[in-house]
Formats: sequence, C-alpha cells, structure tokens
Amino acid sequence: MICVASYNIRKSVGTDWRRDPDRILDIIREIDADVIALQEVDRRFGSRKSSLSPEMILERSGYQPISFGVREQSLGWHGNTILVRAGVEVLGQSTLTLPALEPRGAVMADLRIGDEKLRVIGLHLGLVDLWRRRQAQSVLNQLDVLDEALPTVIMGDLNQWTTEGGCLAHFAEDHKVIAPGPSFHSSKPVLAFDRIITTMDVEVVASGVHMSDLSRKGSDHLPVWARIRIDAAGRKMAAAG
Repeated sequence: MICVASYNIRKSVGTDWRRDPDRILDIIREIDADVIALQEVDRRFGSRKSSLSPEMILERSGYQPISFGVREQSLGWHGNTILVRAGVEVLGQSTLTLPALEPRGAVMADLRIGDEKLRVIGLHLGLVDLWRRRQAQSVLNQLDVLDEALPTVIMGDLNQWTTEGGCLAHFAEDHKVIAPGPSFHSSKPVLAFDRIITTMDVEVVASGVHMSDLSRKGSDHLPVWARIRIDAAGRKMAAAG
C-alpha cells in the first residue's frame, strides 16, 4: 500500500496570519504519507524564496524535497514541489509549463516505492475556468508523449468550484478523479478544491481530508490523502490497449 497526499501550504501562512514553517512541518509529519505534493511553497515576490528550506524539511520531518533546480532559493516550480519519505527512490524529475495568463506550472517525478514504480505530478491550476481547462489538457498532452507509461497520480489544488465539468471533465475522460472531501476553507471546509487523480491502473483503497487542530490553523487549505495500490491486471490491460 502506498499513501500519497497533497497540501496547499499558502507559503506557510496560517489562518492566524503567522508564517510558521515549523507548524507546516508538524502537519506534514501528522499526514505520514510516502509522497506529498505541496503547493504555494515559495513566496510570491522577489527571489521567490521558499518558505521551507530543504534542510529544515529533512531535519524536522524526515522527508526529502525533490530538487527541480529552477531557482536558487526556490524549492519547486511555480510554488509546486514534491516531498518523499526516506527510502523512496527518485528515478527522474522534470517540470511542466502550463498555458496561463499568470505564471503556472507543474512538477513531475518518477519514483520507486518498494517494488512499484509510480509517476507523481503536483500542480496548482489557475483561477479562471477557461485556463484551468487548457492547463488540464496540457498536462494530459505532455503525459501522452512520454516514452514510458507508468501508473500515475496527479494531485494538487485544482481551484475547481464545481463538482464536475470544467477541468475535471478533461481528467475524467481516461482517469479516475477522486474527491477526498471538502478541503477549503480550513476553518469551515465546504469546497473540494484539492483533488487526487489517477490512471486506471491505480486502485484507490481509501481517501480523506486530514483534519487536526494544527491543520485547521496551518493554512487556508486542509491536506488531502489517498491510500493506493497498483492494479497489476489493470496495468496489463492498459498496456495492451
């Protein structure tokens, strides 16, 4: 069983308007996933310095941030990064540029977790429906042209207000779209902005929203998670197709 999670940390600024990286790292430890996609890691202006340093992450949480090597002081790409638990092998990583009126991107990593290979994409889609749909299609198009097809998990803040249609319709054509539950606003969650999307060869055994006293204060989003397993039969059918 593999546990994946996604968390928009709002640059480590909590609902009390305090920037508290230590609190975010405590929440990450609470989530206890094998792989965590983070959004809004880097500060918005200037050098886009990360609100979490790699050294701080490793020392306090035990997770290793994947280096995407885009900006010297940034942790990820357009605020997105991926953390992996000790023992998870990073086989490769890259960035995806997404069409947008404002800067948007996604990060991708191919991982070996135990005996399984898994591709993980972390993203944060735009605020405008037209551009969200274009960004979703761009992610799918970029996946289609990769040399190796792998069981894949796409997760992040989709900014999709509705429960269907829009960018969700693009993902749902050939993927499973999981809504772990309302994750925004953390003080009173009513909107399922944060989603987990998988290829058909990934079985979602359980999913949910991580609610704790800390997570209600750490950001305006709550973390979402899913426990998955690779469906060998489904993988063979997909390859044959």
